[in-house]
Amino acid sequence: MNIKEKINDAVAELSLGKEFAVEHPQDEKLGDYSTNIALVLASELKRNPRELAVDLIGKLQANKTLAEYVKDIEPAGPGFVNFYLKDEFLLSEVKRVLAEKEYFGSNKALADKKVMVEYTDPNPFKLFHIGHLMSNAIGESLSRLMEFQGADIRRANYQGDVGLHVAKCIYGLRELFAEKNIDIDQLEKMDLESRVGFMGEAYVRGAKEYEEMEKVKEEIDLLNKIIYKREDEKVNIVYDLGREWSMEYFDKIYLKLGTKFDESFYESEMSDLSLDLVNEFLKKGVFVKSKGAVVFEGERYGLHTRVFRNKLGLPTYEAKDLALMNTKFERFAYDLSVVVTANEINEYFKVLLKAASLIYPDLAIKTVHVGHGMLRLKNGKMSSRTGQVVTGESLMESVSEEIDKKMAETGRGKDIKDVERVVTKVAVGAIKYSMLKQSPGKDILFDFETSLSFEGDSGPYLQYAYARAMSVIEKSGKYEFLVKTDTKVSSEEKNLTRWMYRFPEIVEVSGKNLSPNLICSYLIELSSRFNLFYANCKIVGTDKEVFRLALTKAVSQILSNGLWLLGIETVEKM
Repeated sequence: MNIKEKINDAVAELSLGKEFAVEHPQDEKLGDYSTNIALVLASELKRNPRELAVDLIGKLQANKTLAEYVKDIEPAGPGFVNFYLKDEFLLSEVKRVLAEKEYFGSNKALADKKVMVEYTDPNPFKLFHIGHLMSNAIGESLSRLMEFQGADIRRANYQGDVGLHVAKCIYGLRELFAEKNIDIDQLEKMDLESRVGFMGEAYVRGAKEYEEMEKVKEEIDLLNKIIYKREDEKVNIVYDLGREWSMEYFDKIYLKLGTKFDESFYESEMSDLSLDLVNEFLKKGVFVKSKGAVVFEGERYGLHTRVFRNKLGLPTYEAKDLALMNTKFERFAYDLSVVVTANEINEYFKVLLKAASLIYPDLAIKTVHVGHGMLRLKNGKMSSRTGQVVTGESLMESVSEEIDKKMAETGRGKDIKDVERVVTKVAVGAIKYSMLKQSPGKDILFDFETSLSFEGDSGPYLQYAYARAMSVIEKSGKYEFLVKTDTKVSSEEKNLTRWMYRFPEIVEVSGKNLSPNLICSYLIELSSRFNLFYANCKIVGTDKEVFRLALTKAVSQILSNGLWLLGIETVEKM
C-alpha cells in the first residue's frame, strides 16, 4: 500500500460516504498531498469549510497510521487540508528504490489477467511508414505498463497480406518489370532495401492508375480475386516472394525498435472465417443485403453503415476484424484485448464493436480501442497513395544522422567505443519520446530541433540524465549504497526525495488510463531535479558522499525503470 492510499483511508473514515479527492498540490510549499474533504462536507454539515478543515485535522492527527508517515497536517485556502510527509518516510522510499531495483514502481493490479495488445499492423507490399512507428511506440509502451502491473501480456501484430493494396502492388510490379526489362528472379538477387523500395514504387504506380484509369481498375479488381483464391501460379510466386521480403524488412525494423511479437495474425487467415461469419449472421438478421453487398446498418444504433461483404462476394476488412477477435481468443483466452490504431478509424471501430456486441458479446466487452493521433512532419501529412510517404526507416536514419552530428560537435561521442549503437538508441529514444509525451489521441508535429535536444522535454535529455548519474557512480568506484533515515537533508536533496516516492503512483495511474505520457512528464521532472541537485551539491569527496551517491543511484534506477516502460533503452555514456 502506498502513502496516498493510507491518506485516502484515513480521510475516508471522515467522509460520510461522500466522494473526495487526495492530490498533490501544484505548489509543494503547500504540502505533499492535499484533500478537499472539508469543502465536500461543508454544505451538508452546514459548516464553514475552513473551520471544518481545522476540526477534521484534529481527528486526522489522532490517526496512528498517519503519524508514522506524516509530519504536519495544516488547513489551507478556503478549506483544503494539506499533508507534509516526514523526512524519515521520504528517505525510507529511497531505500525502497535501492532494494527493489528494477521492480520499483511495479504492482499487482493486473495479476492473473491475460491481456493481448495488438499494434503496429503494417501491410506487406507497402512501406513501413511513420504512422506504424507511432502505433509501435504506443503499443509497446502500453504492453510494458500492463506487464509491470502483473499482467500476462501477448504482443500481437495483425498484417494485411491480402486486399486491394496487394493487387495494386503486383499490378505495378508487372508494369515496372516490363518497362525496366527485369523479372522477379532478377529482383530477388537485389538487396532487401532495393527489393522493398521497388515494391513501394510498384504500389504507388498501381494505386495511381487504379484511381485514374477505369480499365486498370477492372484489371486490379480481378487480380485481387485471383490473389485471394491463388488461381494463378505466376501470380502466386510474385505474391509469396513479396510477402516474404516484406516480413523480413519489418523484422529488421522491429529489432531496432526493441519489439518482439508473441503472436502474428494475417488477413489471409481471416478470409474464409469472416465470410462464414457474415453469412451466418446475415441469416440471423445482424447483417442485411444492400445493393449486392452485405452491410451492418449502424444508423440503427446512432452510428454509420459499413460493408462486411462486398459486391464481389469477398469479405471486407470489417468482417475480417470480427473473425480476428475470436481467433485471438482461441489462441490466447484474454481478459482484455487492446487494439492500437490511428484515430482516423475511431468511428469505424465503434461500428465494429457494436456489430461484435451482437455476435461475440463476451469478446466485445473485453475489447478496448486506443486511437492515436497522426505523426506529422513540417512538410504536412504523408500519403502512400501519392508516393509522398515518409518511411519509418528513413525517419530513423535522418534522426540518427542528426544525433551523430550533435555528438560529434559537442565531443560527447569521443569516449564511446560503439558510437553507432549508442546513436541508434538515442535516435529511437528521441522518436519514441516525441510520440509518447502527449496523450495518445493527439496529433504530433515532429520537430527535429526540440526532439533531438539534450536539454528540455526530450528523450535524449532523459537518456543523458541517466548517463550522467551512471558516470558519477562509475567515477566513485562505489557499488554499495546506504541511506540512513535520520540523515539531515538539504533543500536540493529534499527536492529530489519528494519526487522519487511518487513513481509507483504514476505507474498505477498511467496503467489505468493507458497514458504513457504521464510517465514522460514524471521522468522529465525527475531529471530536472536531479540536474539541479548535481549542479548544486558536490557528490563525491564530501562528508555526505555515501548518501548522495545513494540518491544518485536511486535516480538512475527510477530513470531506467521509467525509460523501460516507454520502450526506450538507456545508455551508459553519452
